[in-house]
Amino acid sequence: MKIEFKPSRRATLGVEWELTVVDLSTLDVVPEAHRILDHVEDPDAGPIRTEYLQSMIELVSGVHDSVGGVVEEMHGLMGHAVDALEAHGLAIMAMGAHPFTDPSAQQPVKKAQYRRVRERNGWWGSQMAVNGLHIHAGVDDRSKALPITYGLARFIPYFIALSASSPFWMGADTAFASQRTMMFQQLPTNGLPYHMASWKEFERYATELEGVGMIQNSKEIRWDIRPSTFGTVENRAMDCVPTVHEIGALTALTQCLVEWMSRELDEGREIERLPFWFMRENKWRAARYGLGAEVVTPRPHEHTMQLREGLLTWLDRLQPIAEDLGCPSQLADCVELVHRGPSYVRQRRVAKANDGDLSAVVRATISETMGGRPHFTDHTSRMNT
Repeated sequence: MKIEFKPSRRATLGVEWELTVVDLSTLDVVPEAHRILDHVEDPDAGPIRTEYLQSMIELVSGVHDSVGGVVEEMHGLMGHAVDALEAHGLAIMAMGAHPFTDPSAQQPVKKAQYRRVRERNGWWGSQMAVNGLHIHAGVDDRSKALPITYGLARFIPYFIALSASSPFWMGADTAFASQRTMMFQQLPTNGLPYHMASWKEFERYATELEGVGMIQNSKEIRWDIRPSTFGTVENRAMDCVPTVHEIGALTALTQCLVEWMSRELDEGREIERLPFWFMRENKWRAARYGLGAEVVTPRPHEHTMQLREGLLTWLDRLQPIAEDLGCPSQLADCVELVHRGPSYVRQRRVAKANDGDLSAVVRATISETMGGRPHFTDHTSRMNT
């Protein structure tokens, strides 16, 4: 299978934000995405488009040179979606998974590709009422695409911990920060990227998948980090986050890491890869414990380290690149999330304050989305998360 990769302008950005429609009176998921999709110009390829379920929409940005441009556009698209739905007593919920709805009751959009997902994957296919955030970063040479894919995969635990927003599932606290991560990786071709030595090997892999009926096109290779035919490396490891503020933070981190790797390659240096089992273990730990995870390192003198500490070290290291790219404030917002709490922390805080009422969690998250910023507490000291 020939896979085209047309180089992009370096450090350019694009974002895809998957969202769920809920009824404001019951706060449950409803198949009412058509209330907005029936009135957009192109619901298949426009900036507001259909997604897997009849209760989902996706907001898709254009190509931007700056994180600020992405944030501004996503804020505008969200406002348009909210206005269209509000008249029908509906709202947008931006979380990795709804806290109490029955996922199997949600029906896919009537498209062949979605029908195949549902039918082929049986019970797992019926549970895919989960939402993610995808960030594309432009790569200026195809020879960089796979090294940056594997290099960025090393940082998946950081992206999971910062974005985790699905601690609850069908009314229960799963004890995971990101239940979505555990659900989504059950499908074939999902999960961590396999290490491959060349683009030809990647194309051969796709050809073999096509030959045995696993995929019909390369877009069905749904790795957590993957090279995209848009000329980007696409970061797909994250839960949907509630706010454009958090989108800005995660987009800045993605852009800075990709630019750092691109510079390393320009200087003839290799991007460090971790063994597959390291990455798999660390991904699980981040999904389970979020910022409180201890991740495995390849250093013999330090077998594990606190994810939180490693993340803060890298955020400090990337500051000069953020200055060059014009996103130092958005990268600093990642530091704020570390200290004050990603969505999974905030959701559990709300649930505890409301005697376990998960409707209160949905209301609080909708309020965050409408305001564009997380609702942090006044306590800003480091938390046990």
